[in-house]
Amino acid sequence: MKPGFRGAMTWLHDWSGLIVGWLLFVIALAGTLSVFRSEIGNWMRPEVRCCAADSVAAGSAAVQWLGKHAATSPAWYIQPADARSATSYAVWTAPGGDFAQKWLDPKTGDPATVRDTLGGDFFYRLHFELELPYPWGRLLAGAAAVAMLLALLTGIVAHRRFFVDFFTFRAGKGQRSWLDAHNVLAVTALPFHLMIAFTGALTLANLIMPWGATSLYHGDMAAVWKDLYPAAVDRPARNLPAPLAPIAPMLGKARQFFGGEIAQIAVLNPGDAAAVVSVTSGEDQRIGIQRQVISFDGTTGRPIATHIEKRPALRTFNFLYALHTARFGEMLTRWLYFVCGLMLTALIGAGLVLWTEKRRAQRQDLGFAIVERLNIAVVAGTPLAFAAFLLANRLLPVDLADRAALEVRTMFWLWGAVFVYALVRPARRAWREILTVTTAACVAIPLSDVMTHAMRLDPLHLAVALIAFVLAMGFAFASRRVGDRAAKA
Repeated sequence: MKPGFRGAMTWLHDWSGLIVGWLLFVIALAGTLSVFRSEIGNWMRPEVRCCAADSVAAGSAAVQWLGKHAATSPAWYIQPADARSATSYAVWTAPGGDFAQKWLDPKTGDPATVRDTLGGDFFYRLHFELELPYPWGRLLAGAAAVAMLLALLTGIVAHRRFFVDFFTFRAGKGQRSWLDAHNVLAVTALPFHLMIAFTGALTLANLIMPWGATSLYHGDMAAVWKDLYPAAVDRPARNLPAPLAPIAPMLGKARQFFGGEIAQIAVLNPGDAAAVVSVTSGEDQRIGIQRQVISFDGTTGRPIATHIEKRPALRTFNFLYALHTARFGEMLTRWLYFVCGLMLTALIGAGLVLWTEKRRAQRQDLGFAIVERLNIAVVAGTPLAFAAFLLANRLLPVDLADRAALEVRTMFWLWGAVFVYALVRPARRAWREILTVTTAACVAIPLSDVMTHAMRLDPLHLAVALIAFVLAMGFAFASRRVGDRAAKA
């Protein structure tokens, strides 16, 4: 540690940011895309048109289909189509114990003729699970959020002229330019950065700090769940066949009780005398999510449990969780989150590059070389890998077996190739060449829409084309700047 408070904070800022910086870059970019999770899913399933579905009608249609094709499953879980999702999503336990899933037409309930893809859910899951088994991915994401909050707070102390330098940007000055860019990106959206780091760590607090639940409940997670969601009734099957009551009246009562739309339907023990239908409310336009649950007896349709969350601690948590996810927001709010998320991603990337620029003249050892190559692979390679995921959705054959998994593997294969390429090429050339390919990949996204006849002149496809074009221009500019610096060197 350096002597003095500011010196110590500067050291802590540099190293805490570096150690988790590459992981934070991926998390931040994936989280930024997750703001439009539903819209990305609709774009990646161009066979169906969006949206404005009625959640009661969509849920009823899905339950009817499951009653015919998954009657022996012990539970059905349904996310009905709504104003943002073009299809209903159904999950149930298939014979053999594995989970099966289908995207269903909101009107007929039949499986929608759509390509097999994870859609925007991939970025959402990558954001906080990192494609790792539970709980390791979530633990890493939670620890990274804590480290980001630490880096932000120490950065405020470390930069003596934090707000003054906000009005100064010196282009073409090497390290000075990277520091100015890092500072401008930090100050411009500082409240957002602090909020997103704090609430991100809070959403995973039960994994980061599990001792409260362990001491109070002695590891009984079923009891924890029951206290969190008192109206979610779970009773064992009686093994007495009984038909499920009409589902539409139950969903209608639930929507009337919520005063809003339906987010999830859980049918436990379908076809049994102990059947239960639990309905969960959707997020409304208030920041503080009012999580409401109502459960019905599946055979009679009679309400057996209701719950409106009024406990101060959980209402506070729901408020902060809603701030992080922005599901309460209209389109303008989500766009603001998207822009601020891109700024946070760029802030992290600029900080990683600044670390090497500050040390380029003093040290060229193995540690410096590793950091520089990882910077190339992550900062330039991550956008390229994500673009490859979107391109694979358009270019892979629609009827390909295990198609969703192959889209993900395509992304990771390309990402791995970028890591290898960054190791074997001179650093300046690797920066320029990978950024050039990333530019081409962004341009190819809307072109692939046209080539595969999936392009439609609607706001969704036009927005994707516009974002891809803007990002392509940004990467092209970055590639040119890196090329100019390589020529001077």
